[in-house]
Order: sequence, then structure tokens, then C-alpha cells
Amino acid sequence: MSELQFYGAGFPYLNIQDCPGKLIVLEGSDGVGRSTQTQLLRRWLEDEGYAVSDTGLRRSDLTQEGLEEAKKGHTLGRITMSLFYATDFADRLENQIIPALQAGFVVLSDRYFYSIMARDVARGADPEWARKLYGFALKPDLVLYLKADVSDLLSRLIHGRGLNYWEAGMDMHSSDNLYDSFLDYQSKLTGLFDQMAQTYGFVTVDAGRPIMDVFGDLQEHIRTLLEDQQTDLEDEMT
Repeated sequence: MSELQFYGAGFPYLNIQDCPGKLIVLEGSDGVGRSTQTQLLRRWLEDEGYAVSDTGLRRSDLTQEGLEEAKKGHTLGRITMSLFYATDFADRLENQIIPALQAGFVVLSDRYFYSIMARDVARGADPEWARKLYGFALKPDLVLYLKADVSDLLSRLIHGRGLNYWEAGMDMHSSDNLYDSFLDYQSKLTGLFDQMAQTYGFVTVDAGRPIMDVFGDLQEHIRTLLEDQQTDLEDEMT
């Protein structure tokens, strides 16, 4: 078992004991394949005998409906939207992620607070303010950063589900069309993710390759993490 570590004060009012579970985060820009890889990893881990829980942005029962409605209206101020997302994250962390870790689950998170922070900073939020806002965040055991060229992301989305207002950063008014706005906004996000990869120790995975090649790399990193955990448990028992 490992002691939970937070980026700041965490949840001082909670009596959190050692947790046998592992928190694995998949990060990366829109269209990079996080959701697909999360589904593949869940099936693989369950086949390997692990109990798995998955989560992602806007999945809090407390805030999900309100966030969806807020995004439709495009009317909330940027700080208000930031705090709305922070509330969503805090609720999921306290009531979904940490209990699952205490129960011994492998938790797969499709995005984490890093994505929210990158979006906020890209829209002009002070980076230090954003960092302190998430002082309650739990440090993951592994962050896998799926990275691909923005031009590849654009091609995937155009030939797939298409572009939308928020993924293109249209609220930032950098361009009057989805195409150019997407290139500008996602390039900013990629730069911010690259910085965070250094700051927070992300493992960068080339997501510009075929799906199963990317999946194989992710499996390898996760297998190493789980094997190291098993070795530590065996050492504690001897």
C-alpha cells in the first residue's frame, strides 16, 4: 500500500488511510485518442484480473448537468467556468476516485486537472492561481501524455465527429472560423501540456501512430507500474 500524496493541502477533513489502488491518468489534446485508449486499457486490465474504475471530466453527479447547460449557452465568465470545473473535479476526486483507490481499484482517468488548468491558462488565467486552485488534487501514480501533431488532430476530427465550438477555442475569438481557431487554440494547449510534462513528470507517448501501437506502449508503462507494486508488496511480506 502507498500513502496518498497531494499537490497541496488535499482534503484535511478526511481521514484517508493507505490505499492499495493505483491512479493512472491519460492526458492530451482533443482528438488524440484518449477515450479509445481508456476503453482498451479497461478491458485489458479487467482481463488481467484487476478491478477497474474509469472517470473523466464532467462526470460528477453534482455538476454534470449544470456544466453541460453552461457550455450550451456560452454565457459564463471564464473564472466562473474555471471554478465550475474545479468543483466537478473536487467532487469526483473525493467521492469517486479516492473511495475506489481505497477499495483497491485501478482508476483510469480520461483527463485530470491538468487539462482544466491548461484550458484556463490558455484563456488568460494566471498560472500560479491555477496551480494553487488545485492544491487539493491527488498526485497520480502515472500520467500518460498522448501527444500528436495538431495537424493530425485536425484531420482526425474533420474526418470523424467534426469540430466543435469549445475544442476550437472559438470563445477566445482568435479567428472567425473553426479551422483556424482550432489550430491556434490546440497549438497553445500542446505547448502548455509540454511544459506540464516537465513540471509534473508526465510520460510522453507518441499518439500519431496506429491505435494498437499506442496501446502497446501504454500497456508496457502500466504493466511496469503494477509489477513494481507487486514487488513492493512481496518485499513488505518478507
